[in-house]
Amino acid sequence: MSNGKQLRKLFGAQMKMMFREKQVWFWSLFFPIILMVLFMVIFGGGGSGGEFKASIAVVKSNANATSDMLENQLRQVTVFEWKSEQPVDKEKADTWIKDEDVDAVIILPASEDIKLLELVVNKENEQSTTTQAIRGILDQFVQQTNYAVAGVEPTFKVEMQSVSNGSEDLSYVDFLLTGMIALSVAQGGLFGMVDMVEMRRKGLLKRLKMTPVKMGLFGIGGMMVRFVLGVIQIVFLTVIGVFGFGANLHLDVSTLVVAFFIGTLAFNALGYLFSSFSKSIEAYMGMANIASFLMMFLSGIFFPTEGFPDWLQPVSHVLPLTYFVNGMRDGMVYGSGIATGEFWEGIAILGAWGIVAFGIGLLIYRKGKAEVR
Repeated sequence: MSNGKQLRKLFGAQMKMMFREKQVWFWSLFFPIILMVLFMVIFGGGGSGGEFKASIAVVKSNANATSDMLENQLRQVTVFEWKSEQPVDKEKADTWIKDEDVDAVIILPASEDIKLLELVVNKENEQSTTTQAIRGILDQFVQQTNYAVAGVEPTFKVEMQSVSNGSEDLSYVDFLLTGMIALSVAQGGLFGMVDMVEMRRKGLLKRLKMTPVKMGLFGIGGMMVRFVLGVIQIVFLTVIGVFGFGANLHLDVSTLVVAFFIGTLAFNALGYLFSSFSKSIEAYMGMANIASFLMMFLSGIFFPTEGFPDWLQPVSHVLPLTYFVNGMRDGMVYGSGIATGEFWEGIAILGAWGIVAFGIGLLIYRKGKAEVR
């Protein structure tokens, strides 16, 4: 049998073996889709515009010139959605806060001599992003009101602009979509070698070596299967992101191909390493799960790694998924990267992970330390 014909048969056989494994389907395709949809909905990717709004109630125990003026100005703050068109008493406001019917309650001064506004929030949400945003808005409101009352024109002002390596229409949806694509491809490699464990456990690998099958072609066939799975993952997630959540992609094909090729090989090598010393499918899945969850939250899939604590950032910088995510974003969102040193540095680190993992796995397989008899 010619090498080409043997490779085709091995490819077809391994394709059937992989897609018979429900774990591979779940971790490689359905799990990333579920995560991506959840995060996009939570962070405003559902097409509603994602504008920040806060539900507010106001307490005004005694009407006076100060409280009337402040209430009138507060009701002009566009991000505040008022629970009631009229001020409510303290007891009613406390009930709404405890039941989380409102995000915050603002208590206006009871007399003209009092110059204090009170902000009341639920204790459970005291450190939430919404609470911090309301506090910042209220601080700015008070500052502007003080200037207006004193008749003072501020000398300095702040005007914010945002720039990006990518297009001007770059959004969190684009950021998350490319991160989830990288994660799904990585998981395809980490979990995709589960069939190797079962074949070794049943002695099938040993029998295979005794046949005319070339083990090198067997390995190439397995890599081809992973590449096909990776393409399926990219297509599925991209279609959902673009048509379901309005993601904007700016492709650089050469960058994307290099990042995808090296990343797929590297994570298949890690899966190969896990399979080399796993004596059971449960052990293999346990290691793959640990590696997957560790990298999922520390590699910039959901949030930029620059926001991590200083002591945690070095951990992120040694994980292979960090560089795979960056490479995929260079190829799908930023539309650049192939000519930058930073891109090739990340690709080199990713490739080094793959080479080391494959080398150790190959050594273990050759020595037969994990052979089940």
